[in-house]
Amino acid sequence: MHTPTYLAAELRLPTNWLDYTILGIYFVVVLGIGFAARRSVKTSLDFFLSGRSLPAWVTGLAFIAANLGATEILGMAANSAQYGVYTTHWYWIGAIPAMVFLGLVMMPFYYGSKVRSVPEFLLMRFDKAAHLLSSILFAAAAILIAGVNLYALAIVVEALLGWPQWVAIVVAGAFVLGYITLGGLSSAIYNEVLQFFVILAALIPITVLGLKSVGGWDGLTDSLTKAHGDNFVTAWGGTGIGSDNPLGANWLTIVLGLGFVLSFGYWTTNFAEVQRALSAKNLSAAQRTPLIAAFPKIFIVFLVMIPGLVAAVLVPKIGTSGSDLQYNDAIPFLMQQLLPNGVLGIAVTGLLAAFMAGMAANVSSFNTVFTSDIWAKYVVTDREDSYYVRFGRLITAIGVVASIGTAFLASSFSNIMAYLQTLFSFFNVPMFVVFIIGMFWKRASMKSGFWGLVAGTTAAMVNYFVIYEQGIIDIPSDQGANFVSAIAGFVAGAVVMVVVSLFTAPKPKAELQGLVYGTRSPGMAEPPAEGDDAWYRKPALLGWGAVILAAACYIPFSF
Repeated sequence: MHTPTYLAAELRLPTNWLDYTILGIYFVVVLGIGFAARRSVKTSLDFFLSGRSLPAWVTGLAFIAANLGATEILGMAANSAQYGVYTTHWYWIGAIPAMVFLGLVMMPFYYGSKVRSVPEFLLMRFDKAAHLLSSILFAAAAILIAGVNLYALAIVVEALLGWPQWVAIVVAGAFVLGYITLGGLSSAIYNEVLQFFVILAALIPITVLGLKSVGGWDGLTDSLTKAHGDNFVTAWGGTGIGSDNPLGANWLTIVLGLGFVLSFGYWTTNFAEVQRALSAKNLSAAQRTPLIAAFPKIFIVFLVMIPGLVAAVLVPKIGTSGSDLQYNDAIPFLMQQLLPNGVLGIAVTGLLAAFMAGMAANVSSFNTVFTSDIWAKYVVTDREDSYYVRFGRLITAIGVVASIGTAFLASSFSNIMAYLQTLFSFFNVPMFVVFIIGMFWKRASMKSGFWGLVAGTTAAMVNYFVIYEQGIIDIPSDQGANFVSAIAGFVAGAVVMVVVSLFTAPKPKAELQGLVYGTRSPGMAEPPAEGDDAWYRKPALLGWGAVILAAACYIPFSF
């Protein structure tokens, strides 16, 4: 059912001294940022959350850059080559509403409760069992996802530059380890801001030259329509229930599975993202962090979707047995075919930056969760603050080594995006259902959090590994199976939470202040700072603006 994720050997790039010089300069700057950030690390709060001192524009760009890893670059281009314009769903319905919900509804709870991590919120809302299980699940997911980025980087560098995979893994892992160990989260965030612009500098030339090579947008859509049919170049075509389409999903599973369960599960509970908002200097900045990130997210889809579509035109049998190229080869193929030296160096640097950003986001969130939520609470408690800073640096090194070990698990998937969505359905969706019920239902008992996590994770895995993999129910594609797994995990977790709550004691009302919708904590009552009355500092205006703009983007692709 799955074929290994190896890039074609003939994708070797004609790099020269200019390209390697650009790459070398980037690595020097990355380490320089790490050394500069080291001076600000004096406490564990500085190391794990940048002392909660960063402005919204920095955390907003870091928020979106942390998502620009293997998921975005190889994965979404592969998605487009395989499924066409349906890729827009992962952005306009599969990201923007959830990012807005995080900023407007959930950040006041996260930031106002002064938690250091997402699992710590579950400790406050439920009990130690839910907290420990969620911490273990998140730590495992973070290492697996970091491994995806590291593996993708290794196979890309091997194919494009001729470096052996182990060299690429060691070099990238060493640089990520170096700047996170030196400067903690501040180093990761400031590097992510830099990486955001480097990634754009890499993707824009590929997109523009790719379109030019196929006769512009009209030439692209005409060629795709002839080869794949009308539905390939529309967002909603063929998604009626019972209809066939390249994605293998109908509008109901797209809206519920991707648009609600998977999307909200990822964006609202994935600590690799939420951690960036928690490092903001005040509640207003924390709320605006995902909202600022939402605006570039709306348009980044074009920079990853169009190269995938162009590759589907230039290599008509890409991803099939009739071609040596797989869907994941879309971006590297265009780099080889279209970019001159110099620009090629920028593109290679941008690709490495994307993988390093994705890996760094997960490693930095892993070290926070493991140190604060597992080690400091259940293993070595009540030690001096400097001890946990030292341990955080140690566990960062262990996390990088573990990421190398998990990297090769991704090799069983020809579409990296499918692998990541599978992980999200297993880990993020069950956590989301526990959060959403715990935040909006006061009666949800302390014991219900743990059993909701167990039921949701189990149901999602059973659906994927038994019902889908064993062919008990025919689901046309991995992505369609992921949507169904997400729905199954959400429903199972919700039902079990309700049942358990009806038979166990709720948390005392006095302990729910600031943790359940309709209650407030002192941190949530923060007055706006002077000058914060400008429209671009108002979360509600930013949020609704992002939703309306994303909805409007669907119009040209709906007919």
